[in-house]
Amino acid sequence: MTLITSTEISNALQKGSPLRTELSVGQQLESVFLAQMLKSSGLGKTPDSFGGGAGEDQFASFLQESQAREMVRAGGLGLAAYFDKALSQKIK
Repeated sequence: MTLITSTEISNALQKGSPLRTELSVGQQLESVFLAQMLKSSGLGKTPDSFGGGAGEDQFASFLQESQAREMVRAGGLGLAAYFDKALSQKIK
């Protein structure tokens, strides 16, 4: 999955076609998985010196979740397709 460019948005708006911006359920699951992996790796952890204080610690999870979503939109690890397939089989 690739990111939508401003040119694609402009073209779609001119044609009147809807843009798909939401993540599928599988992509959402992959995003949560990636956010947890980023948290475990220490992304957003306040450095010992010159850190942002308590505020930085409070908002680190937002950074991790946002970066995980963007990673999934850029292609991710490829887990979303497996999640979507497994969920569709369970629904049937």
